[in-house]
Amino acid sequence: MTDSLQRLLDFATHVRDALVPRASPAPPAGEALPVSERSSLRARRVRVEVRRSGEIVLVIPRRMSRAAAWRFYARHRDWAERKAREFAAHAPAPGAAPLRWDGTDVLAVAGVPRPLRVEPGAARFGGLTVADDALVLRTRRRDPASLARALKRGLAAHARAQAAAVLQEEGTRLGMHATGLRINDPVSQWGSCGPQGRISLSWRLVLAPPEVFRYVAVHELCHLRWRGHGPRFWGLVARQMPGYETQRRWLREHGAELHAMVPRR
Repeated sequence: MTDSLQRLLDFATHVRDALVPRASPAPPAGEALPVSERSSLRARRVRVEVRRSGEIVLVIPRRMSRAAAWRFYARHRDWAERKAREFAAHAPAPGAAPLRWDGTDVLAVAGVPRPLRVEPGAARFGGLTVADDALVLRTRRRDPASLARALKRGLAAHARAQAAAVLQEEGTRLGMHATGLRINDPVSQWGSCGPQGRISLSWRLVLAPPEVFRYVAVHELCHLRWRGHGPRFWGLVARQMPGYETQRRWLREHGAELHAMVPRR
């Protein structure tokens, strides 16, 4: 077999493994919860993902051995299983009612339930107004899929404005500022802080009480100083936001509801 053909076969194998998660044939002894492993061409380092479905996925970079990856998982197993059980315990009831778009929908923003109204609008992709007594979605398209997309865009824009203000205020108090802000819709995280200081936050946090949103922003800002979750990190979070444990507990108990309020699809 020529070297070029062997390289092509190796590449095809990596692509297959990256696209198809598979259960490990040799998980750590005594494992209580199943773990899938996924080989990734793009991942730079090994990581453990705990999805809101309760699924645990071990993501293995292309150049790392499976044995080393499973040693990494063994060190983080307690956290992963605890997180998976939390998601399972607080998962919304199956068959959560979808948005009806008939004038009877109610959606919480900043922890306050507000009627959701749909009105004609000139903008092709719609716009969302968050008022004290209602949410008003204005858009030309009225089919449910388009309305759902417009609502998510509007909530993400509202989250960005709220996040920018909180990060500026808390960053000034901390004496450190993020280099950038990204608003997205991750499955298993509420926020993250990249190695270059860019902070990502879930737009779904705008549905939660403001202090919960603030806690996640403070948490990620504190990673600008301390990358891990050791005592110095949590001490800094406590100084920046005394009583943060209440907000952290709220997320553990109600986080699944933020995903159920506006379904991903």
